[in-house]
Amino acid sequence: MFKKMLPWLIVILIAITLVGLAAFILLNYLEKENGPTDPKAQALQAADEAKVKPKPASELKELTHEVNDILTNLSDRSSIVKVSFAFELENKKAKDEFTLLDHKVKSTIIQTLSGMTGEQLQESKGRDQLAADLINKMNGFLQEGKLTHVYVTNFILTEQ
Repeated sequence: MFKKMLPWLIVILIAITLVGLAAFILLNYLEKENGPTDPKAQALQAADEAKVKPKPASELKELTHEVNDILTNLSDRSSIVKVSFAFELENKKAKDEFTLLDHKVKSTIIQTLSGMTGEQLQESKGRDQLAADLINKMNGFLQEGKLTHVYVTNFILTEQ
């Protein structure tokens, strides 16, 4: 009797599994559809949902790399900026790698600044955009972790 019921039991289990899988996929699809479509809005939503435990100051100091006194022309050619940064990294390995790649870091900073105008950098929104651009570009070449925050620690903008 069990041998006659075995194929039916297998079919029922497969059907239940397929129905459950279809329901799971449908719920995930509907959740994504209800979320924001704009990448910036998605990033803000993800940041709001993330629960971050604050790190002690001593640990933050160990995970921070400073780059001081970058001096370069801006894209409008009439402005020069001198700026210093503090880069907070995810872990010690990332900080060590970041320190070793100091030449890439400085090059990326100069390239990013060279594409901006003095008017952009005078506003807080422009400096926030600069920080976001640096995070995105530098995380592209880091392999041992990621850059989490960029702080502008010194900023002087002059126009000729």
